[in-house]
Amino acid sequence: MINFISDTVTLPTEEMFKSILNAELGDDVYGEDITVNTLESVAAQIVGMESACFMPSGTMANLSSILAHCPRGSKVLVGNESDIYIYEAGGASVCGGIVYEPIPTQADGSLSIPDLEKGFPVDKEDSQYALPALICLENSHNRCGGRVLPLNYLREVAEFAAKKDVPIHMDGARIFNASISLGIDIKEITKYVDSIQFCLSKGLSAPVGSIVAGNRLFIEKVRRIRKMLGGGMRQSGIIAAPALVALKSMVNRLEIDHANAKILAEGLSTIKGININPDLVETNIVSFDVTGLNISCFEFINEMKKNGVQFSEMGHNRIRAVVHRHITQKDINDTIKTIESLYCIPA
Repeated sequence: MINFISDTVTLPTEEMFKSILNAELGDDVYGEDITVNTLESVAAQIVGMESACFMPSGTMANLSSILAHCPRGSKVLVGNESDIYIYEAGGASVCGGIVYEPIPTQADGSLSIPDLEKGFPVDKEDSQYALPALICLENSHNRCGGRVLPLNYLREVAEFAAKKDVPIHMDGARIFNASISLGIDIKEITKYVDSIQFCLSKGLSAPVGSIVAGNRLFIEKVRRIRKMLGGGMRQSGIIAAPALVALKSMVNRLEIDHANAKILAEGLSTIKGININPDLVETNIVSFDVTGLNISCFEFINEMKKNGVQFSEMGHNRIRAVVHRHITQKDINDTIKTIESLYCIPA
């Protein structure tokens, strides 16, 4: 099976498996797991933040961050196409009494300054309104096809947030893909936000876990919230060890995934009935639709699975293909040939 469902399907490397056997362990709830402590220190340094906290998942990482930033009864401004808004079960409302205000997401994954401005009441002293306490950005942007937020845009949002006296949290689940795409150090991105979460278990291929990073006081709050949510782990060096390997050895190879994603996009663009612009593929995610084939995305996905290729649905009749280290150029060529044999003749 050629599996384009997600980069979460990546398996640990041999080096990661070996690191588990040699990990120094302790009770992380008491701060005694040396491997976790090392991971958090390394992660904070990489993203240019004071401190970091190891999390079981990106969902818990984002939720803990929002709860740490926002008091009950406040609201968080999120993109209406963001993972936080769509795929994380409304956790901030359920657990924190925080209102989500969905902001229109532009095609490139950005939230325009005028639209963000509309999320702030004209009179913040008017008690009828929930007041914004946080702006959330997603980079790279999943449902927009892995698009990367430009630095000049991040600078504009940071200036806007400073004027409004609200922090910015970045859902950077695939932030390393963004930095590789831009060809810059990740710190050039994170300097425009107050906190960030990033996943270790996607393109970096670690088996489990995410990181939240920010200033020391913020991370202390996050750590307490993690415990409240049931995320306090014991000898979690078992999963921190392969995560360390991922950070040290798996980042630069993401360039290969980006190149293969471009090859896939260009191949799809030659098939009549498939709508895709290869020029918009910036990272490892390829988004396309098959309305021109006169079938639904679900029919296409089901038929392709029967023929050995797995895709996922991304809403609005779009299909997502995520390229990762288990996808080879041969897999991509075989995928294009399978689609051609099932549906159409190349244009």
